[in-house]
Amino acid sequence: MRFNTTFQIGRREDAQVPVPNEFVSRAHIEVAFEDGRWWVRDLDSANGMFVAGRRHQRVAVEGPLAVRLGVEGPFAYFAVETPPAPAVSPDKVADAIGHYFSGAEGEAGEHTMVVRKAFQQVKRKEKRKYGGIIALLAIGVLAAGGYAFYLHRQSAKRTEMALEIFYTMKALDVDIAGVEKLVQDSGLGQGAEQLNRFRKRREDMEQDYKRFVETLHIYDARFTPKQKVVMRVARIFGESELAMPPEFMSEIETYIAKWQASGRLANAIEKARANGYLPVIAQELLAQGLPPQFFYLALQESNLEPYISGPPTRSGIAKGMWQFVPETALKYGMKLGPLVDLPRPDPADERHNWERASKAAAAYLKDLYSTDAQASGFLVMSCYNWGEERVLPLIRKMPANPKDRNFWRLLAGGKDRIPKETYDYVFYIASAAVIGENPRLFGFDFDNPLGFLDGRPGK
Repeated sequence: MRFNTTFQIGRREDAQVPVPNEFVSRAHIEVAFEDGRWWVRDLDSANGMFVAGRRHQRVAVEGPLAVRLGVEGPFAYFAVETPPAPAVSPDKVADAIGHYFSGAEGEAGEHTMVVRKAFQQVKRKEKRKYGGIIALLAIGVLAAGGYAFYLHRQSAKRTEMALEIFYTMKALDVDIAGVEKLVQDSGLGQGAEQLNRFRKRREDMEQDYKRFVETLHIYDARFTPKQKVVMRVARIFGESELAMPPEFMSEIETYIAKWQASGRLANAIEKARANGYLPVIAQELLAQGLPPQFFYLALQESNLEPYISGPPTRSGIAKGMWQFVPETALKYGMKLGPLVDLPRPDPADERHNWERASKAAAAYLKDLYSTDAQASGFLVMSCYNWGEERVLPLIRKMPANPKDRNFWRLLAGGKDRIPKETYDYVFYIASAAVIGENPRLFGFDFDNPLGFLDGRPGK
């Protein structure tokens, strides 16, 4: 490519030289003519610009120049063309060519013969020279293309390995939950050693996964700070950010806007703080090995109102902060009150005891997490909202392993397959959790309600 004006190289499709490579920023470098020379300037790219292994902000093109876009990125090669000689009269040029370089045999002076021989030698040298340049360029193009293909292959392999680690880790979560339940049901200390081995292996996998994600640079300048929070929350709830479908990010942003248009989130969190709900609920969830961000499920269910009652349904009337229906409440050890069939608060009904209900809810969520949901927090939410009626049949048709049964796979089946109420339910909870990680980033005037748990599991 030849340029005689300023141009840019980057990952953007509208760049003068677009380079679709993961190590290249959207606008990576700019080449411009300044102070009588051509300069290559780094446009504050995430991965930098390197010449001979050293990072530079600006470098002059004083001869053939190789610039690397990022430490492991592709090379860009630059050279300045020699300006043409001053124009000469066409007639004089033709006469000179005919006289000196026509190659015609015949009489010629000694000077003319010397010039003709010199010209023939120059032509032979120029053929070799430019042939070499063309070959070098071809090799350069092939090398750059091959290197880009190699990087793509390496990135794909690392992504595949990272996902394999991630889903093995989630399968281990399911196994750990099963062993925990056996130990709990037996009432004995047997199995504690095996649990510790499982947990240590799980911690090692978590570190391996994090390292793979770092090598893939998916948290670089390609994403805004808000989008990075979305990715972190997806991982907290048991889904890999490496497999996140594009529509998930945009949908979360849509539901964040709905929270921003309402005072419901801020009011519920203020209520939780004023009444001391947060530490108790978080501790119950952590005791079950669950992310404390499941707190937002109760917020979506009831706005954290302990004495709320739902409408009559075929499963009975849901009551309390966690909106337990009678059958599930009994299953998890709560006593029902005499007003069980009336949509009214009932002081004798333990579903209105928010501490008792939170303990039961944590146990119920853990059971869903370790069985039907296969360690996917978003599937847990789906089951909790409308499991028996519509969602569980869909989920149970999926293979019973975290790699093939997760929320991303459920979404891939089509938005219309999921009940609208359940779809909204999951995205309201997920978007509330995203906001909660950094409320001020999203325009809310309060701090992370779970900030007191910094350094604890699930944060």
